[in-house]
Amino acid sequence: MTTTFEYKVRDQMGNLVEGTLVGDSLPMVVGHLRRLGYLPVAVTPARGAGLKTEVVIPGVSDRVKPKEVALFARQFATMVDSGLSINRALTVIISQTENKHFAARLRQVHDDVEKGTSLSRALAKHPKVFDTLFVSMVAAGEVSGNIDVVLKEVADTLEKSVELRRKVRGAMAYPIVVVSVIAVIVTIMLTVIVPIFKKLFASLGGKLPYPTRVLISISSTVASWRVLIVLLVIAGCAIALNRWIRTDAGRHAWDMLKLRLPIFGALSHKTALSRLTATLSSLLSAGVPALEALEIVSRTSGNAIVSDAVLEIRQRVREGSSFSEPMRNAPSVFPPLVVQMTEVGEQTGALDDMLKRVSAFYGGEVEQTVNNLTSILEPVLIVIMGVVIGAIIISLYLPMFDYIKLVH
Repeated sequence: MTTTFEYKVRDQMGNLVEGTLVGDSLPMVVGHLRRLGYLPVAVTPARGAGLKTEVVIPGVSDRVKPKEVALFARQFATMVDSGLSINRALTVIISQTENKHFAARLRQVHDDVEKGTSLSRALAKHPKVFDTLFVSMVAAGEVSGNIDVVLKEVADTLEKSVELRRKVRGAMAYPIVVVSVIAVIVTIMLTVIVPIFKKLFASLGGKLPYPTRVLISISSTVASWRVLIVLLVIAGCAIALNRWIRTDAGRHAWDMLKLRLPIFGALSHKTALSRLTATLSSLLSAGVPALEALEIVSRTSGNAIVSDAVLEIRQRVREGSSFSEPMRNAPSVFPPLVVQMTEVGEQTGALDDMLKRVSAFYGGEVEQTVNNLTSILEPVLIVIMGVVIGAIIISLYLPMFDYIKLVH
């Protein structure tokens, strides 16, 4: 939705210039004025324009979700396949896009294409929205003349990736929610309920049972300023860990740990294999050269260990080797199934189809692992919650039995 803005700017001579400008958002208007060589002094919505003041947080409020990109790819592929021109299809999609930041980027892509820029180059100007995989496949489609087929392949790949990510996040969401509920309940009991019983026990006198003394000590610690020190230490460790992971050595160590974790390591490994084989299959079927496809896969694998293994395959293929031969040298990354299916695909000339089948297999494995993980974690977490809360309640009521005996 476009809106009129009133602006006051200084030109290159230092003169004050006033006027109005129509734009989608305040940041876009300010950026446009700067590109024109002006220094913005004041930019505000025009009176009666009906625009609410918008606060844009870079990377948060202007973020485009992968699901939105996948939906765009599907709509775009359907429209182009129906005979619409690229410009016309983009115009229709822009009018239907609810995310105005995404719509603004699509409008820029539309304008670039209208000026004669290729679709792949127009998309490449927005790397935060359209990744290397998306752009490379579109470029391959432009070269081969099968842009409609390639767009369908892009849509399929993105939809599978979004669905896979959704399943993995769904498996992680349940334990996080349950642990958070347990933490809230325990915190309330330690800071509100236990102090009430502590005053009651102090007024009645007598020696408290050991579990009750431990519980009161924990409650006093949680309710004191010392807990702030603990929280600050934990926050500092988390920040340090995050910065360390961003380094090359930290990233490799962290990704290796993720692959070796019990249960979750197998899930992470299968997810990476499903994403890798699906991406490589899509790129090869779109006509992207093998070396370029392997480099793109290494950047989009999501795991540094897997990425290194793919780069090693790329180097060996450059030297004349097959895909499957260097895979055998990395059994920790590529299981025998992947190696054998890849070898069969090379021998039959249907490598992209075999990789697609491998991706489907590991996608099913991920779904099964997620279901099993959820079914196992659910009763375990419920038991943990019952044990923790039950222990607190029992510790509080143990002294009451002694007091009842004394009263009798």
